[in-house]
Amino acid sequence: MNQSAHTRRDELLLFARNFLKHPRMLGSLIPSSRFLIDEVLQAVDWANARVIVEYGPGVGTFTAEVLRRMRPDASLIAIETNTDFVRFLKSTICDPRLQVVLESAENTDKVLRDLGHVKADYVISGVPLGSMEPELRRGILNTTHSVLDPRGSFLVYQFTTRVLPDLQRIFRLVERRFEPLNILPAQVFFCQPRSA
Repeated sequence: MNQSAHTRRDELLLFARNFLKHPRMLGSLIPSSRFLIDEVLQAVDWANARVIVEYGPGVGTFTAEVLRRMRPDASLIAIETNTDFVRFLKSTICDPRLQVVLESAENTDKVLRDLGHVKADYVISGVPLGSMEPELRRGILNTTHSVLDPRGSFLVYQFTTRVLPDLQRIFRLVERRFEPLNILPAQVFFCQPRSA
């Protein structure tokens, strides 16, 4: 078996094991499809994106594609609360532009400061915001709003629309799309912060 097939099998097994242990943290039994990845990432201005944050990178399905597309001098900060995923990402993705941080998305402002950044151009999130406690969800969304550059975007993919009222309350503009070619079909939200 070649290395990439071995790694892909490891990714799927790790993802499935963690879904069974923490279904509310992942929201899906398998990683995102390439159709969903393309739908979310088409909103990124790759020529100008310098700091990108990813919430809940899991086994790195989005992470690897972001790294493939982003500038050589850009930074990707992957914030993950699951130690299994943090270990996996650090052992399988070797790219100096990537920082994997064991932390809650609610503390993104501190993570950015610790890494020498003031603002993020994009924040990408697939964590199941709709199934979180409302206080934690609002904390994450408020922090996200505060760390985004005024021209930046919060790119969110979810399997329900439960988070939509909070997104609309916190962000100036929320555009909603739907990606059926994913297991499960996904809601995609492109959110822009309120003016400073």
